[in-house]
Amino acid sequence: MEAAVVDVGSKLLKAGFAIPDQTPAMIIPTKMKQLLDDGSATDNSLADSVTVDPVVRGFIRDWDAIEDLLHHVLYTGLGWEIGNEGQILFTDPLYTPKANKEQLVQLMFETFNISGFYASEQAVLSLYAVGRISGCTVDIGHGKIDIAPVIEGAVHHIASRRFEFGGIDLTNFLAEELGKSNPQVNISMSDVEKIKELYSCCAVDELAYQKTKYFCPVEEHTLPDGQVITIGRERYTVGEALFQPCLLGVEAHGIVDQLVRAISTVSSDNQRQLLENTVVCGGTASMIGFEERFQKESSLSSSAVQPTLVKPPEYMPENLTMYSAWVGGAILAKVVFPQNQHITKADYDETGPSIVHRKCF
Repeated sequence: MEAAVVDVGSKLLKAGFAIPDQTPAMIIPTKMKQLLDDGSATDNSLADSVTVDPVVRGFIRDWDAIEDLLHHVLYTGLGWEIGNEGQILFTDPLYTPKANKEQLVQLMFETFNISGFYASEQAVLSLYAVGRISGCTVDIGHGKIDIAPVIEGAVHHIASRRFEFGGIDLTNFLAEELGKSNPQVNISMSDVEKIKELYSCCAVDELAYQKTKYFCPVEEHTLPDGQVITIGRERYTVGEALFQPCLLGVEAHGIVDQLVRAISTVSSDNQRQLLENTVVCGGTASMIGFEERFQKESSLSSSAVQPTLVKPPEYMPENLTMYSAWVGGAILAKVVFPQNQHITKADYDETGPSIVHRKCF
């Protein structure tokens, strides 16, 4: 049986067996519904108040909920059999606390009785997915943005940067903007999320964005309840906030500027290689016009070497940016488990959870 690969995000969990040129077998929401004591779901009218977010800003916060979620994924979704559990590889977000790493490996060996464990950082795995071992990953997640230089398969942590805003903040921002232009309509957050995925795009540059104040086509969109709203300039504000975080009330430079600043702290011998092998991942990165705007901003940057986006290989699945860390994990699993570089049950029994810091780095 192939090793299982699991990428637990703030919004979506991606899981499947280690087959790198296929999409993950399971892509499901991480958010969970609370059940009543008798096992039934709560009343729909209370749905928003009884959901559980086990992962917040990229990090696991509710371990009981994540145990329930992984039980469903591994035994029901992937078909593991109790008493015959396999090997598993997890993706780690940038700056995962040591305590979280230890708690995860403890959960997997003591509760799920797995035969082998490995974990690797998402920034490294996203580069593996496009055939690189050195470069820079810009990961625009649901709850955070990570910028991580990677040299020879190792994250350069001192130069890495993490920002506590991401796709959820863009959704909230869009909700505010739509509320201003459609004051009579109450739009649910789930509808705003769908509108963001359908309509949001990036202007080609800041000047083009400013021009949308004076002219921007307006479309009508019918909500599931039949109400009709108009969508105009709002579609551009979402993408613009990535390049001008001040729109969100965040005091930070845009992502291209942050990328250049991060790389400038790395040894000059490595800067060209890192900038010319930039990988952008996360669902938000698939927004219409994002890649073009990123390259335009790169051409205007102060860096002597312009950041250049790496194109994924043709044989890789479409929409690779959505789950590049999972694909990289599937590639790595094909190496670490056959070559016995992983944590075995014997390793864990001998050393305990701290083994994860020696064998997974």
